[in-house]
Amino acid sequence: MKAKMAKSEILRDKTILVVDDEPDVLESLEELLRDHTDLIVHTATDFHEARQLLFSHNYDVAVLDIMGVRGFELLEIAHHRGFPVVMLTAHALNPDALKRSIELGARAYLPKDHLAFLPEFLEDILKLSYRSVWRKALDDLLSIFDTRFGSNWRKPEQQFWTEFEKTLQVDEPTILSDQRSDTKDSG
Repeated sequence: MKAKMAKSEILRDKTILVVDDEPDVLESLEELLRDHTDLIVHTATDFHEARQLLFSHNYDVAVLDIMGVRGFELLEIAHHRGFPVVMLTAHALNPDALKRSIELGARAYLPKDHLAFLPEFLEDILKLSYRSVWRKALDDLLSIFDTRFGSNWRKPEQQFWTEFEKTLQVDEPTILSDQRSDTKDSG
């Protein structure tokens, strides 16, 4: 029997778009989000459907798979529309995809084997600033990447990583008063 968890107040009545080309992943994500939140969840399994939804609705957060649905193109659209984005990946879990996600404005990057943490990630995205979310996400990602790619994985793009980490050190308010006030912040 599942333990009943308290539903998130931060996520109550928020509208989220979840895009993944794997129907079983979408189904799992929908179940996870509905069990822990009172979110309104829209889903799409391909680029064209997701693109149409991004242009026809306003989302509090978009969760996009990188691979089979042209996730980086969808990230650009969502970022341009001012929607915070979490990038999901299993196959594209690599330094280049992480760097590109950051450059294109993603608010977080979540390996699919960490999907259980998605509700927590979404809460952070809605209540914390861009820098605070990335500081928290990088704490976890750096150890995953160090384990998978070795401790020198940032070396080929050392200047990018040094500059990015410097931007995360800038003092700023951690809690947002307007949930979307910093979606245009590029770090």
